[in-house]
Amino acid sequence: MSHSSAPSQRMLRAGELIRHALADVFMRGETGDPELERLKFSVVEVQMSPDLKIATAFVRPLVVGEERKVLHACTRNQNYIRGLLAPKLDMKFMPQLRFRIDTSLDYASKIDTILHSPHVAQDLEKK
Repeated sequence: MSHSSAPSQRMLRAGELIRHALADVFMRGETGDPELERLKFSVVEVQMSPDLKIATAFVRPLVVGEERKVLHACTRNQNYIRGLLAPKLDMKFMPQLRFRIDTSLDYASKIDTILHSPHVAQDLEKK
C-alpha cells in the first residue's frame, strides 16, 4: 500500500462526477439565487478528501475581479447545492461542499513571467 499524497482513482473519479453535476446545476440555473445565476464562472476542478467526505470545488469567474462575488454566492448556497447534487449522483454519502477560487492560471502566469525575466533567462542560457 502506497502512502503517497497523490489522489486515489476513487478520489479522482468522485471529484470528476461531482464537477460534472455541479457544472450542470449552474448551467441550468437550478440554484434559484438570482446573484449566483447572474455570475458567470466555471467549475475547474473538484478535489476530494481521502475519506470522500469533503468535496472542494475550484471555481473561476469568467469576469476578472468577480472572484469574491462568486465565492460568496457559492458558499452562501453550498448546502442547497449539495441537496441538488445528491439525487444526480450515485454516491452512498454526499460529501460536504466547499468552494475555493481557482488560482492555477495565476500561478502558471507567474512561473511564465519568472522564466522569461532577463536574469533567469540568462541563467538558463548558460546551461
